[in-house]
Amino acid sequence: MKKTLRLVLGDQLNQKHSWFQEKSDQVIYFMAEMQQETSYVKHHIQKVVAFFLSMRNFSKDLQQQGHQFIYYNLDDSKNTGDLKKNIQQIIEQENIEKFEYQLPDEYRLDQQLKELSNEISIASKAYDTEHFYTQREDVAQFFEGKKEMVMEYFYRDMRKKHQLLMTGDQQPLGGKWNYDKSNRKKWTGKPEVPPIKSFSKNVTEIVELLEKEKISTIGRINEEDFPWPTSRKECLKVLDYFCTTLLVHFGDYEDAMHTDEKFLFHSRLSFAMNSKMLSPKEVNNAVVDYFHDHQEEIDISQVEGFVRQVLGWREYMRGIYWKQMPEYAKLNKLNNTNSLPDFFWTGETKMNCLKHSINQSLDDAHAHHIQRLMVIGNFALLNMINPDEVDQWYLGIYIDAIEWAEITNTRGMSQFADGGIVATKPYVSSGSYINKMSNYCKSCHYSVTKKTGENACPFNSLYWNFINEKKEHFQNNQRMSMMLAMLKKMNQETLNQHIERSKEIIKNPNKF
Repeated sequence: MKKTLRLVLGDQLNQKHSWFQEKSDQVIYFMAEMQQETSYVKHHIQKVVAFFLSMRNFSKDLQQQGHQFIYYNLDDSKNTGDLKKNIQQIIEQENIEKFEYQLPDEYRLDQQLKELSNEISIASKAYDTEHFYTQREDVAQFFEGKKEMVMEYFYRDMRKKHQLLMTGDQQPLGGKWNYDKSNRKKWTGKPEVPPIKSFSKNVTEIVELLEKEKISTIGRINEEDFPWPTSRKECLKVLDYFCTTLLVHFGDYEDAMHTDEKFLFHSRLSFAMNSKMLSPKEVNNAVVDYFHDHQEEIDISQVEGFVRQVLGWREYMRGIYWKQMPEYAKLNKLNNTNSLPDFFWTGETKMNCLKHSINQSLDDAHAHHIQRLMVIGNFALLNMINPDEVDQWYLGIYIDAIEWAEITNTRGMSQFADGGIVATKPYVSSGSYINKMSNYCKSCHYSVTKKTGENACPFNSLYWNFINEKKEHFQNNQRMSMMLAMLKKMNQETLNQHIERSKEIIKNPNKF
């Protein structure tokens, strides 16, 4: 039997993969903590720590099961810091005759491993990660020949295919496909939010390693009390906690934001899934099974909102990524060129919604989808910031940010830089939406009810300035017609005030 080297990347921590069902002394698995991966973008320190710790736990678990592993710590003397060089070195040293890898979920790594396979003189083979519901090209095939790639149609098809929340005659359970309108409640202090499921551990050793190797990071960390799950066992506990404790109110307050509660009823399972310690199938099945066993306590709207994110958005966004890359990473259809303000790295701003959302991101490497989309992303788009800078910030700061999930949500959904591939309209709003979904505005330096003037919420002027600046881009967009009509009717003096104030904000954002 040929001696085989199998590569496992840091986001391929799937212990259930068919590779690991049999043990062989002719198969060596290779994993490495690499400068290449810590440096292609500046990451949140908690993100790097979580990946390194999860990789080490994964390697240890599988070695205990009898699998052979070569594992390079960041400071290992054999570690070149470069994926291709590391693999070529091991092939030579271990007399490897066959190289195998699981298909990466990032385009840059996919290209790198294709190049490597062409360069080495031994046979190579790529395998599926056995993680997602879909294959890379399934979304593209589903929408072939269609004018628009509307996620809802794909989601309904997936529900039927995988029999999630369906009746026997292929109808949606409860009579509706989508309970989105039930998922927009503002949280005002009740019901009580349970504490997060946390895993207190000391990560000083890894933090000191990053300092020693001069790895540049962003964000903050409590190295004596690291809360994230970093093993399959811990991830399963988070999943169970979500089902038994948080699911009952998840859908209701899915979009809500509050100064007293960072996480509300969100699962915080995205890192567990994006690192592949948990699969989307086992997550959805656990949630739906729990719902079926507790239908007297849990409304279907709570569960459907969760399934839509995992079965719908997550698979859809990955499919869009593989359909549109690599061109997608350069799209800037609105020609936005401004720079991110300094407060994206400090959280120091008088705008309370941004202060809370950005500081939460810096403190916890996490913010939920409305904070990312309708507070931080909204501000970035209204300020017409270069989507390259927005992408890099989002990819670096969030613990769950792998490019396939990040770039379609950021450049597409949030920044509309793709011109409408993902979203049918830009997700922008004045301060009124933020006020509707949160209590941020109550204790803000600015007044959300004031439209113009020094004390007015900056979002109010930025919104109308953006609509005015980009009106030519939206002339043929039906979903923007009402806003364009309102712009046309607006008193010219009021519009001028919005424009002048916006110029000041865009020129000196760190003053606000």
